[in-house]
Amino acid sequence: MTVTAVKMTLTEFLNYDDGTDTKYELENGELIKMPSESDLNQRIAIFLLIYFSQLGIPSYRLRIGIELAVSSASASVRLPDLVVLSEELAVALEGASRSIVLMDMPPPLLVVEVVSPNQEKRDYRYKRTEYSARGIAEYWIIDPILQQVTVLEWVEGLYEEKVYKGDNVIASPILGNLTLTAAQLLQGR
Repeated sequence: MTVTAVKMTLTEFLNYDDGTDTKYELENGELIKMPSESDLNQRIAIFLLIYFSQLGIPSYRLRIGIELAVSSASASVRLPDLVVLSEELAVALEGASRSIVLMDMPPPLLVVEVVSPNQEKRDYRYKRTEYSARGIAEYWIIDPILQQVTVLEWVEGLYEEKVYKGDNVIASPILGNLTLTAAQLLQGR
């Protein structure tokens, strides 16, 4: 749902406050109200956060709710479900008054999106293009609707895609050997 008819700049977005707790993305300069996450989507994101922590990724490099500025025709800011920061990016964010990765900062190592109903095109198409242009090394699309996990690895400026279903163990170029199957992740337990 688009909220603004007039295009916003990144600065206007960063200063925008409607007095509510509503979360927004900025898509090509348009303010987009984000719907509440389903219980399953939240469960998947939290499960993965805990799993990554158990792999030894320090908590200061894991984020839920961080904003991510991306390249597009006009100003855009995304709200991924989970992000793994590089050490360099974690240092750049220290002391920041707002949890946002700006364009002049290093990209995250890994961005995870859990697909919501009627949002498939945004996660599979638009965000894929934006995250690739941002140089994000790995992008996971977790799709409870199609019951699959798509891992996109950034290779020479484009994403190479691998799809995992059922008992297939997810492979991650960034994280190394995992024991997590698509079915486990999609159940969020």
